[in-house]
Amino acid sequence: MRSSEGRAEFAWRLRETVVVTAVGVLVVLALLWALAQLRGLIVLVLFSLFLAFALEPAVNWLARRGWRRGVATLVVYLALLVVMAVFVAILGTVVARQMTDLVGSLPDYSQRVARFLEDQLGVDLSSKDVARSAGTISDIVGSVIGGAFGFGATVLGLLFQLLTVATLTFYLTKDGPRLRRTVCSFVPAARQEDVMRAWEIAIDRTAAYVWYRTALAMVSAVVHSIAFAALGVPYAVTLALWVGVVSQFIPTVGTYLAGSLPIAVALAESPRTALLTFVFIVIYQQVENYVLSPPLSARTMQIHPAVGFSAAIAGVALMGPVGALLALPVVATLQTVLSEYVTRHEVVEHSLMED
Repeated sequence: MRSSEGRAEFAWRLRETVVVTAVGVLVVLALLWALAQLRGLIVLVLFSLFLAFALEPAVNWLARRGWRRGVATLVVYLALLVVMAVFVAILGTVVARQMTDLVGSLPDYSQRVARFLEDQLGVDLSSKDVARSAGTISDIVGSVIGGAFGFGATVLGLLFQLLTVATLTFYLTKDGPRLRRTVCSFVPAARQEDVMRAWEIAIDRTAAYVWYRTALAMVSAVVHSIAFAALGVPYAVTLALWVGVVSQFIPTVGTYLAGSLPIAVALAESPRTALLTFVFIVIYQQVENYVLSPPLSARTMQIHPAVGFSAAIAGVALMGPVGALLALPVVATLQTVLSEYVTRHEVVEHSLMED
């Protein structure tokens, strides 16, 4: 009798375990599916939070001087938008003018390319074939420009994402204190100071990251403006500003986008100018990566260059291009938080630890 009751209880517990396990697996799969579907939104929210951390020091500075937080956020926002609008307007004029000149001068330019290849590299191209190719290229360019309206959906999607980020960033910055109070309401009072300390570190590290990138952008703009002017590239200062800003604040592809425009503008002058421009951009990029960036990163972000490089690769793998932008401030925040709360011990003397 007892054995039959024991078997019945065992069977009941087995069924209960199987049901609970199956439900748990389904819940986990549902959460993974939801995260996969919401991955784009999660990335936008994290990016907006990063921008809010970057804007908060300026907003807090105004708020401490009696400004209403909403007004302070709006003023900082408008100042940033004015700077961006002026920058885009100036560059848009340069790009449009250069594209028009380049398309119109393709036949003559192809002849100059052919002469350059024949004189410098010994490559003999038929002028007739080159001219015919130039005409074909002109037709292709015209077709591409005419078909540009087909990208309307992509442009609208990008505008929607930008509007989403702008809206989320505004409210995350404006309602920062309220958000922090809400978060702390779920944390025991004894741990709320730790939460605020971690939040403060995140804001400080993000602001340090923005200053770090801004410093690199300024150095890059000055050096490139001098080089472009010496090489005879038109719009040297404007193109140098483009290189400085885009290469530092657009992750992953920023370096390639930054270099493509001045090279295209230099092509309208001569192949030699374009080649020298390309060589200078490549050399400067290596100097920046190995000479300028490591000490600036160590001073502002307090991150070892190898750690920062690995973090950027991991960020791209996890979140795409946005991950490269968020990687350094996230790692700097975690590193600072750990250094605040992890106990360190005295290090013994050893020959392998001598610098």
